Amino acid sequence: MTASLAPRPTLVVLTLLYTVILGFSSIDPHSRAVWIAEIIPAIGILVLIWIVSRRFTFSNIAYMLMFIWLALHTVGAKYTFAEVPFDWFNELIGSERNNFDRVAHFSIGLYAFSIAEYVHQTKLMAKIPATLFALFAIMSLAAAYEIIEWWYAVLAGGDEGIAFLGSQGDIWDAQKDMLCDTLGAVTSLLLFLTLTRRHSVSR
Repeated sequence: MTASLAPRPTLVVLTLLYTVILGFSSIDPHSRAVWIAEIIPAIGILVLIWIVSRRFTFSNIAYMLMFIWLALHTVGAKYTFAEVPFDWFNELIGSERNNFDRVAHFSIGLYAFSIAEYVHQTKLMAKIPATLFALFAIMSLAAAYEIIEWWYAVLAGGDEGIAFLGSQGDIWDAQKDMLCDTLGAVTSLLLFLTLTRRHSVSR
């Protein structure tokens, strides 16, 4: 993972694919106000990925994991997370609730892989401290997002606020969302530890 001004082809391809998803999402969304509020952080993350990639080239796996959330979040912005057509999954796990938002929150945790990779490869931290740092970073981000989500829902009020919050009547929605973020982070960090161990052994 060396720094390069030329973007990795994987990043370019994933960005082009995301542009298609963004275009689809922008066509007649359930609520234009909610769509804008949801898309702003997604575009912000995409821009941040490109900015960081000018100085640090992530692995292909890291880029793919980061773009999973971008894709899911952008689809959720179109329908609102409670209304995304996701019956096949809900029926698979035997749930009457639309769990698309839970899957999207799990995908947020996948960013822990990229955080750990960056911190470790730039030699800011050893592998285990980098792993713990990435885990706690995701957990902190998850808590911060739930607070921002609550704040926006209160300000927007009415159906728009409810649609943005997406709790679907679950009083423990925020806690469950944070748990999904954390489980996603743990999963991606186990992958990170496995891959870095193989790399060090092969060397």
